[in-house]
Amino acid sequence: MIDESVISRVLGAALRTGGDFAEIFAEDKRSSSALLDDGKVEELTSGRDRGAGIRVVVGETTGFAHTADLSEAGLTAAAEAAAAAARSGGGGVRTVAFERRDVPPAYRVETYPADVPKARKVELLTRADEAARAAGSAVTQVSASYGDSRRRILVANSDGLLTGDDVVRTLFTVSVVATGDTGMQTGRESVGHTVGWELFDLYDVEELARTAARRALTKLDARPAPSGEMPVVIASGGGGVLFHEACGHGLEADLVGKGASVFKGRVGEQVAAKGVTIVDDGTMAREWGNYAIDDEGHPAQRNVLIEDGVLTDYMWDLLRARKEGRASSGNGRRQSYQHLPMVRMTNTYLLAGDDDPDDIIASTDRGVYVKHLGGGQVNTATGDFVFGMTEAYLIENGEITDPIREGNLIGNGPEVLTRIDALGNDFAMGPPGTCGKDGQGVPVGDGVPTLRVSSLTVGGTAA
Repeated sequence: MIDESVISRVLGAALRTGGDFAEIFAEDKRSSSALLDDGKVEELTSGRDRGAGIRVVVGETTGFAHTADLSEAGLTAAAEAAAAAARSGGGGVRTVAFERRDVPPAYRVETYPADVPKARKVELLTRADEAARAAGSAVTQVSASYGDSRRRILVANSDGLLTGDDVVRTLFTVSVVATGDTGMQTGRESVGHTVGWELFDLYDVEELARTAARRALTKLDARPAPSGEMPVVIASGGGGVLFHEACGHGLEADLVGKGASVFKGRVGEQVAAKGVTIVDDGTMAREWGNYAIDDEGHPAQRNVLIEDGVLTDYMWDLLRARKEGRASSGNGRRQSYQHLPMVRMTNTYLLAGDDDPDDIIASTDRGVYVKHLGGGQVNTATGDFVFGMTEAYLIENGEITDPIREGNLIGNGPEVLTRIDALGNDFAMGPPGTCGKDGQGVPVGDGVPTLRVSSLTVGGTAA
C-alpha cells in the first residue's frame, strides 16, 4: 500500500521535532450494499475509502492527523501536523529500522464478494422477501439488506513494526412487520461473518426470512410481559449483548484508567459466581469480531477476563499497556484511518457449563425465558442497564409457555454476574453487532450458553 522507504521517511518527519512514538495506520476499504424495502430495490451502493492516520506521542500528549492523500508529500504533511500537535521540542533525526511481521490472514476467503454480480445480491433479497411474505397474510412489511466489505490495513511504527491485515466481512439482515389485533409487531434475523460470499453456503436466506417472520407473527398472540423480580433464563446465543454492554466495557483498560469502571482495582477478586468465565477472543475464525492483527499491529488474542468468577485481567491497547509496562492484549481498534485507536472488545462470551438446558427450564418454577435480547441502554461506569426483549416467553411450572411482548430487563451487570446459578452445555454465538464507543463503531460478536439469572427485574405492562 505504501513503499517501505516512504514509511521510514514519513516516520522520520513525524519524530523530527521530538517524540516518543510515531505510527502510520493506512487503510484501503471497499464496500458494497443493497437494500430491498417493500419489494423494491431502494439502495444499491459501492464505494472505496482510502487514507492514512498518523499519530505522534510526546509524553502524555498525542497528536493525530489523517489524510486521504497517500503520496509521500501528503503523508509527510499529515506527519508534521500530528507532530506539531504533540510537539515538546527536541530536534535531530531519528531513523527507524523495520522488522516486518507477516501475519497469516485469520481466514482465507473462498469467493470475494466483489467478484459476485450485483444481480445475484439483489436475488438474495428478493428470495428473502418472498419467503417472509409467504409465512402468513399478517406479514405487511419486509425489508432485507445485504452488505460486504474488504478492509486492507498497514501498520508501521517507530518501534520498527511493519505489518498488515486483509479482512472480508459479509452481512445479511431481514426485518419483518406483522399486523394484527395487538398492533404492529416486528421480527428480525441477521447473520454476518468474516468470510466472503461463501456465507450463503452456510445460511439459507429463505430460512432466515421465515425465522424473522415467525418472530413477528408469534408476537401477535403474545401476552403483555409480567413485571417484578423473577428468575430469567437466557437462551444460548441470545443474550451475549447484555454481558458485552453491562460487563465487557467495564473491563476495558481506558475506562478503568479513567475510574469509570466498577471493576477498577479488583483484579484477583471474586466478581462473579463460581463457574462464570468470560473471554474476549479476536482469534475466533470467521466470527464477526475476528481479525489477524488489531489496528495497532498487535496479533489478535484470546484473553480470559474473568475465570471461575475471579477477575483476572482487563483488555489493553498499545499505549495504555506500555504505560503499565506490559504487552497489549490485541484490543486496540479504530473505526477507520480517520480515528485514533482505543480499547475495544472483539468476540466476547461466557463459556458453557455442565447443565442440561432442559433441566434449567424444568427447575425454574416461574420466570421469563429470553430467546433474543434487543437494544438497550447502559451506564458503563456503574453497569446499570435496560435491555428490550425482542423474543421472550413465560416459564410456568418448569415449562416454556406463552410468548410475551413489550418487556424489558432492568438490572446491573456486575450484580447479574453474581446471580448466575445455572450454565448450560449448549454455547452459541449470537448475531453480528456494531459496538459504539466515543463516536466510533467497530464490528463485534458475543455469545452465551443457556444460563439462568436467579433474580432480575422484568419491566412489563401486564396488570
